[in-house]
Amino acid sequence: MTTNPFHLAVLVGSTREGRFGPTVARWFVSEASQRGDATIDVIDLADLELPVAHPARPDPGVAGLAQRIGRADGIVVVTPEYNHGYPASLKHAIDLLHAEWQAKPVGFVSYGGRAGGLRAVEQLRQVFAELHAMTVRDAVSFHLAWASFDNAGEPLDAAGSAAAAKAMLDQLAWWAVALRAGREARPYAA
Repeated sequence: MTTNPFHLAVLVGSTREGRFGPTVARWFVSEASQRGDATIDVIDLADLELPVAHPARPDPGVAGLAQRIGRADGIVVVTPEYNHGYPASLKHAIDLLHAEWQAKPVGFVSYGGRAGGLRAVEQLRQVFAELHAMTVRDAVSFHLAWASFDNAGEPLDAAGSAAAAKAMLDQLAWWAVALRAGREARPYAA
């Protein structure tokens, strides 16, 4: 265990009934927990009480989300691909905040049909660039996700999935520590 672990927020982006996101997120959190260099905060949008409209002033739901993302040194977004894009619930949650995303690395775990959520990730990279966040290159993707996991919620390709998660988390951890030091040394100005 490192003496100064980075704070990792895992943001589960789907709120649909019957969603597959919790299965993917549980697996990913299990992988991330094995590292020992991060504390993990799972933020499931389905559990939050966010307003439907963007409030003029943050309400308690927005303030709580802002505090959790603000505390994070790095974020991993777990997202499905719906209709060649990412969920509206995720876009809404992202847009409710601003400064909390700045100068932080963002990684992705995506899932979906044949494309495995990669079209959603490509769109999210543009959104996070506009928010002054830095997306890491490597991602984890589950193509035909529902057929890629066993009944216990584990990927059928356990070794390949673990290797992809490790590669992405290694990049995210490096950026999380480096950018945290940068923010501490000099506040980020957008």
